[in-house]
Amino acid sequence: MSENYISPQELEEKVINEIKGIFDPEIPVNIYDLGLIYDIAITEQNEVVVLMTLTSPNCPEAVGLPAEVQERIKQIEGVKDAKVLLTFDPPWDKSMMSEIARFELGF
Repeated sequence: MSENYISPQELEEKVINEIKGIFDPEIPVNIYDLGLIYDIAITEQNEVVVLMTLTSPNCPEAVGLPAEVQERIKQIEGVKDAKVLLTFDPPWDKSMMSEIARFELGF
């Protein structure tokens, strides 16, 4: 292994930390704790694929938010490429939020 090797687990942790810095413009909670990230897959070539949703199919950020996630992940050292796939199956609901998000929003 080279000294620049980063394990898939370390890379996933970096990706999650980066995603936690992205906030839904209408809700003061990051998109990870909101439960908008359904899956993070990392290939052997350090390509990151994120499956995410939005709080609503009619969300005004339907283009902007996934693009921001993709661009921010591409900037992480060790990431070769990033792709964000948007889905509405299953539809997002409040039960997908983390305990932290529920507390911050008073649920």
